[in-house]
Amino acid sequence: MLLVFVCAAVVSLCKVQAAPGAPSMPAQAAQQTATARPVGTIKSISGNSISLNTDTGTDVNIVIQGSARLVRVAPGQKDLKDASPIQLQDLQVGDRLLVRGKLADDGKSVLAASVIVMKKTDIAEKQVHEREEWQRHGVGGLVNSVNASAGAIAITTNALGPNEDVVIHISKDTILRRYAPDSAKFDDAKPGPLSEIVAGDQLRARGTRSADGKELSADEIVSGSFRDIAGPITAMDPGASTISVQDLLSKKTITLKVTADSQLRKLTPPMAQRIAMRLKGAPADTPSNSSASTPAAPSGDGAQRSGPAGGRAGGGGDLQQVIGRMPQSSLADLQKGDAVMIVATLGAPESKSTVITLLGGVEPILEASPKNGASTLLSPWSLSSAPGGDAGSPQ
Repeated sequence: MLLVFVCAAVVSLCKVQAAPGAPSMPAQAAQQTATARPVGTIKSISGNSISLNTDTGTDVNIVIQGSARLVRVAPGQKDLKDASPIQLQDLQVGDRLLVRGKLADDGKSVLAASVIVMKKTDIAEKQVHEREEWQRHGVGGLVNSVNASAGAIAITTNALGPNEDVVIHISKDTILRRYAPDSAKFDDAKPGPLSEIVAGDQLRARGTRSADGKELSADEIVSGSFRDIAGPITAMDPGASTISVQDLLSKKTITLKVTADSQLRKLTPPMAQRIAMRLKGAPADTPSNSSASTPAAPSGDGAQRSGPAGGRAGGGGDLQQVIGRMPQSSLADLQKGDAVMIVATLGAPESKSTVITLLGGVEPILEASPKNGASTLLSPWSLSSAPGGDAGSPQ
């Protein structure tokens, strides 16, 4: 499932890229003055010493003094009026902290005077709620046009079955985020203006949809420019973790990197045939279509390693949901000559594109879409996330 959520500023002096479901610490804390104000996630605890992995990527030793005030806040809470006291022994690895204190004489530790805590269990519950919100109220597809003056984005959805056009309306309160050209991780996404969204981009929005489903007032939008590739594998290098594909549309051979965050899936022949039938316009009530739209429930982390899922309710379902419920594959499950469909990063000028999602066993699908429209079925992309990263506990 696609899983992409809101990250806000932790304090006014230091904007922190927190994980979805781990929003900013209360703004009130930013008004307090201190020599040190580290923010991050608990890595380990020993007595009254805490190893804090900060949001800047460094580890800091936090010493909780006897006089320190510890309070617990809920994810999304904007001030401390509803904060509740918490004890040192209640802290756990994975909890997020905003610490106020001063540097110790050794210059390596922070003597904490106050600590604001977000429990990892509270963060996880918020993530579950936000995933459900994306599923119930999300829609995604490829951008057709952008009307900046009207605050409207026209997209074509990519649900299995007939595509449909949806107009996304934005307001001053809509959260807009943009992915880096060489990454599909939420941690690498930055706030981006409407002017950066262009035709051909992949976009997913969450908000309130009209009764006829043709419009959506967006609370949040995530977008990016990614590559859709479809064709046979021409070469594989497991040692270098690369794969080369003869793209059917550009007629060029494209070499891509496969990383630990890449999602690799391989369709079984029956499922590939069912999806191909959907593309050919088979009736929605045929047994094969029923199976394709209601796959087995997800199990394990592999079903959760992507951005916000959703798309249309009914009417054919979302291929991303089908893929998300399949077991993870590896390069060893593929061989030269296999047909694949890939969503990849654009890639920085000095580097290869990176595979975000690769789907094997797609020969029937490509045959059912001779004009190569099948290559866009994987869009919007499956945004990768390592454990503890953008779709997990905050880093």
